[in-house]
Amino acid sequence: MVATELKLPMENFNYPQGERNVVNLGKVLFYDKTLSINNSIACGSCHIQSKAFSDNQTFSNGFEFVQTSRNSPGFQNLRQNIFFEGKDSINGTPLFWDGRESNLQNMVTKPIFNHIEMGIKDLDALEERVKKKSYYPQLFQSAFNSETITAQKISMALSSFVGAIESNNSRFDRGNLNAIELEGLKLFIDTYDCSACHHITPFGYNDNPPLASEPFSNIGLDANPNDLGRGAITGKSNDNGKFKIPNLRNVELTAPYMHDGRLKTLEEVLDHYDIGIKNAPTLDPRLKNGDGSAKKFNISVEHKKAIVAFLKTLTDQNFVTAKMYSNPFIKK
Repeated sequence: MVATELKLPMENFNYPQGERNVVNLGKVLFYDKTLSINNSIACGSCHIQSKAFSDNQTFSNGFEFVQTSRNSPGFQNLRQNIFFEGKDSINGTPLFWDGRESNLQNMVTKPIFNHIEMGIKDLDALEERVKKKSYYPQLFQSAFNSETITAQKISMALSSFVGAIESNNSRFDRGNLNAIELEGLKLFIDTYDCSACHHITPFGYNDNPPLASEPFSNIGLDANPNDLGRGAITGKSNDNGKFKIPNLRNVELTAPYMHDGRLKTLEEVLDHYDIGIKNAPTLDPRLKNGDGSAKKFNISVEHKKAIVAFLKTLTDQNFVTAKMYSNPFIKK
């Protein structure tokens, strides 16, 4: 087994000192395998910076190599869900594929207590594991003016770090697109109306669209889905097969795609919209013809190439290499 040690000091996030220390504590917790029952898995094991905090697996492996039931999505720009000093955010966007959480502080501990993912039994067990590490008293003191370690502080710090992960420096953000990429943008917005769900305009990307906008959709992956998605949470049959519409920032890096990772490439995603949409009972109306049948967008090969070229302009290379988001544990 390769030993590791914590590399201090942490990075200087662009927040006031108190918040910065909370974020730095959260960064350590995010990458610390102590938070799994057998010290084998960290949050950062399934959310890898170089892959835009996805992991490129169809399903992630838990602490005993048992696979999860859904694909690990990438993430960024969740700051609106963040809070410090116990001040909850308002109008949080849905989290997880099925939207079962909208509060980031609640969300970050769910994998820790999941019997497949990280396997910690309860809050007391989590606190005890963190208390055993010699580096945490100093970090908690800096973050909260007290060495006392509690589950609430752990979740607050974790959510602070996750909320601090920002991506806004892609070529698209800088307006630096070539001819085929600009053609792909126009096709994305005008010809195929992809922006009806993914809120991209010629002038920018609305990461957090108004809550009045429907955040879930059934895109016709299956006529009769086994995974009910949102429907399993709400208990409403008209939500069956609906999943959260993903953010497309850094989408080039987050394959495979969909809640179950069934589509391996961006080209396969476009093939689905081309001729693969199934007419499920809850199929998104935007994917239906006037007679109620499933649409076939009939996307040409040339159009697919242009759209993929545009989607790759959403990649933020600084984001996936930024030291401030990187693993603070080093091998020795």
